[in-house]
Amino acid sequence: MRDQIILIGPIAAGKSTQGQLLAEKLGLPRVAMDDVRWDYYKEIGYSEDRQKEIGAEGGFTAVYRYWKPFEIHAVERLLSEHQACRCVIDFGGGHSVYEDDAYFERARRALEPYENVVLLLPSSDLDESVRILRERTGMTPASEGDLDFCEHFVKHPSNHALAKIVVYTDGRTPEETRDEIASRVTLL
Repeated sequence: MRDQIILIGPIAAGKSTQGQLLAEKLGLPRVAMDDVRWDYYKEIGYSEDRQKEIGAEGGFTAVYRYWKPFEIHAVERLLSEHQACRCVIDFGGGHSVYEDDAYFERARRALEPYENVVLLLPSSDLDESVRILRERTGMTPASEGDLDFCEHFVKHPSNHALAKIVVYTDGRTPEETRDEIASRVTLL
């Protein structure tokens, strides 16, 4: 499918910014996962109260794990709902990272027909990408037993396996990045 541009990547990689800039430049609607995910999560039993309990017991790493079945459901729903829509879609940082093989396979199948799945990273040097994203987010390396989200989202193989196009943003203006994406995607 070449009617959509789907932006994936770690937290603070620029997905939302690029989603907006591409939508404006190409005259397409933008669909942001962050705007619709909670409704999709609730379809299969997400509970904010349960999330709070899990967070109190196990911290944000436990919440992240709680979200995974809801995230893959949201990916499948969003893509099925917008498969006939000529649009720009930007995922949340966790919506393209799956530790569970079954969830990853579902994500791979859901994204397989789409030609314009763009992974945004600051640099081709993954350690440099982690450093830049830590600087942008203020996140520090994880404590013992906690998941280091900057490093995990950059280095986990899911994003790289799902992407059809990779765009590096460091040293470029948002508009230069937008123009590179626009030049590399194929739209009908």
